[in-house]
Amino acid sequence: MLKIFKIIAILEGISYLALFSNMLFIKPTNLELYKTLLYPIGMSHGVLFIGYVLMAILLKKPQNWDFKTFSIIQLASLIPFGTFYIEKKYCVNA
Repeated sequence: MLKIFKIIAILEGISYLALFSNMLFIKPTNLELYKTLLYPIGMSHGVLFIGYVLMAILLKKPQNWDFKTFSIIQLASLIPFGTFYIEKKYCVNA
């Protein structure tokens, strides 16, 4: 289950960066392409974000994460590159 969490963490981080890239780089130059990409990127990011949060909740007890560790893992989903840090630090055994 930790291996699945690791994969979801990586994919969620990539989708977060893709969403930001779409907003920052594509929107100012090509509004039509921005609108075309917004729904699939946004939907995939939303699904992966929910999966990340749920997997963290499911892994809290088996991994013996205390409240501080669990809070860091949850907050990392809101910060760009945060899930990559979590994947390297907490998914070592996967």
